[in-house]
Amino acid sequence: MARSERLDIRSSDDVVRARQLTRTLATEAGLSLVDQTKIITAASELARNTLDYGGGGSVMVELIEQMGRRGVRLTFEDKGPGIADVEAALKDGFTTGKGMGLGLGGAKRLSNEFSIASKPGGGTKVVIARWK
Repeated sequence: MARSERLDIRSSDDVVRARQLTRTLATEAGLSLVDQTKIITAASELARNTLDYGGGGSVMVELIEQMGRRGVRLTFEDKGPGIADVEAALKDGFTTGKGMGLGLGGAKRLSNEFSIASKPGGGTKVVIARWK
């Protein structure tokens, strides 16, 4: 049942591919349409952040099963400049670019599980999951 696929994120086309792969695995996991939309939206935000702020990176999209429940886990990684203040970055309205500042906080709210590890000069890793 476990299935995973890794995608490089180097262009806007890759952001679209990450969204499509997330949709496919969310459907396979049996997520409701609402939950599919939430994880796809979060995937889109995080893929865009990986490209725009991390200078590109990768995402591992996994169909997972744990204690009888199914879900989708996404792990985004980049080797970019990192985030100096993760707590501030999670607040709505925080942006270092031209965005609305809803990316990280929005992705966290759209996920059942969310973790982030980042350090200046050391890149960023964000892991999210959505369960059925």
